[in-house]
Amino acid sequence: MDKNTITGLVLIGILLVGFSIWSTPSEEQRAAQKRYYDSIALVQQQQEELRAKTEAALANEKKNQLLDSASLFFRATQGADSLVTIQNNLLEVSLSTKGGTPFSAVLKEYKAQDRQTPLLLFNGDDATMNFNFYNKQGAIQTKDYYFQEINKTDSSVTMRLIADEASYIDFIYRLKADCYLMDFEIRAVGMENKLASTDYIDIDWSQRARQLEKGYTFESRLSELMYKLKGDDVDNLSASGNDEKKLEDAAVDWIAFKNQFFSSVLIADQDFNKVTVASKMEQQGSGYIKDYSAEMSTAFDPTGKQETLMYFYFGPNHYKTLKALDEGRDESWDLDELVYLGWPLVRWINQFIIINIFDWLTGWGLSMGVVLLILTVLVKIIVYPATWKTYMSSAKMRVLKPKIDVINQKYPKQEDAMKKQQEIMSLYSQYGVSPMGGCLPMLLQFPILIALFMFVPSAIELRQQSFLWADDLSTYDAIITFPFHIPFLGSHISLFCLLMTVTNILNTKFTMKMQDNGSQPQMAAMKWMMYLMPVMFLFVLNDYPSGLNYYYFISTLISVGTMILLRKTTDEAKLLAILEANKKDPKQMKKTGFAARLEAMQKQQELLQQQQRQRQNKR
Repeated sequence: MDKNTITGLVLIGILLVGFSIWSTPSEEQRAAQKRYYDSIALVQQQQEELRAKTEAALANEKKNQLLDSASLFFRATQGADSLVTIQNNLLEVSLSTKGGTPFSAVLKEYKAQDRQTPLLLFNGDDATMNFNFYNKQGAIQTKDYYFQEINKTDSSVTMRLIADEASYIDFIYRLKADCYLMDFEIRAVGMENKLASTDYIDIDWSQRARQLEKGYTFESRLSELMYKLKGDDVDNLSASGNDEKKLEDAAVDWIAFKNQFFSSVLIADQDFNKVTVASKMEQQGSGYIKDYSAEMSTAFDPTGKQETLMYFYFGPNHYKTLKALDEGRDESWDLDELVYLGWPLVRWINQFIIINIFDWLTGWGLSMGVVLLILTVLVKIIVYPATWKTYMSSAKMRVLKPKIDVINQKYPKQEDAMKKQQEIMSLYSQYGVSPMGGCLPMLLQFPILIALFMFVPSAIELRQQSFLWADDLSTYDAIITFPFHIPFLGSHISLFCLLMTVTNILNTKFTMKMQDNGSQPQMAAMKWMMYLMPVMFLFVLNDYPSGLNYYYFISTLISVGTMILLRKTTDEAKLLAILEANKKDPKQMKKTGFAARLEAMQKQQELLQQQQRQRQNKR
């Protein structure tokens, strides 16, 4: 090897070593390369895991398909999700082919908040319903299968879940004419050897109740899940918060998902059992009021000899409409309880008097504001005798005030309070006046006045009916709207509520003036509380329907006018003369039970005072 060759090889070695040193990555570069190769390995690992999961899922699906191919309703696992619509002149119900249950309900004679489109009670985004049948493999959930439309007419249809040509389950829907009630029948054909021999099916039903009215607060207060126990009263879950109840040992006739003016009701001909119901509040502004759900079971004959009969009611909470559903039935459904009319006595007054008068006035074609005005006047006329008796009792005590003042001056000391009270009661007895004389008439008229107070918020006839500045008597009439929320008041002020508050303050003023007879000096310290009550009404009733505040305003205004009129037409001097003429001789008067008890209390007090003075003297 010559010198040039050796020199060349050395230079090549130097170049190779230098290039190797130059191309060696730094610590940061080696770390970056490590992260790069690790990420590649991770991606490859994830791809392998995904491939394994996909293969497992495909294998499982293939296995399920093999099982389904041998199962009852393999033919129903594939299909098109479409809607089938039936209707009458009041109601339109769409049924989904997937699941075979109601998808939506439209009430043709009522309008949504926009007052243009028919009212949509619910649709598929709001409501779900699933039926669980059973065989040896377990539960068959109808929500997973496609039904076929059979025997379709305008108002009826059969949704069929097919196992084979001779075996199927029918969901039969029939809308009654001029009615919001829909018959729902479940019938099994050729399934006796394919279904388990259980005598029941389980039902899961849920619905998010839409906010259908302008006023969220008041609609939420009257929206609740209700149910009727067999042979018992109607009950409900709390409307003011989340609530749940299990009725495992009770039979239930029906379950209702109720809004203020509309309801979705499922009624069982053979009762529901093992019932669990739940109600949850929805956030204001979400477009919904409540989230309802119910789980239950009902009778089912897999042999097909006996059908399972149920009913749907998708309609208004109108008292007479609901009451008419009981006609011709051996056992009443009592769906009219969905319309809240107050506790029993008040409800009877509403049922037999107020509603009939209201319907009679409505039949004249008058505006609802005028109907409420006439109805209020008629009620005031009915209770006028009791009002007059209450006023006269107060007037008699007022004309005797100078004599009461003399007694008050006679006994200025606190320890003589019992003597003073006894002498005042003796004076009243002589003149035939009872301090409680005005209470009984007031109590007699109270249920009638409260009946209207309960009826107006539940009267669907007031919905979207305008009067004066109120565009809807079934909700609040905001004259001032705030860009913020005021605690206990809200974000607005209702004009009818404001007028009602002012008239109540005036009514309180006149009432306190008439009762200022000196016999109850403690009332002076409570006057400010009497004036505070009407102001509190402004906060309590500000979110209530304008029709209710309008009624309260008119009723109170009539009361103020009646008091002023009676005060001006009462000759108090003549009244006092009549009392003087009828004054009884104290010696010939028999002491009443109250007077006798008062005298006994006085003697006991005098004895205690005497004993106390004796103990003090001994000291």
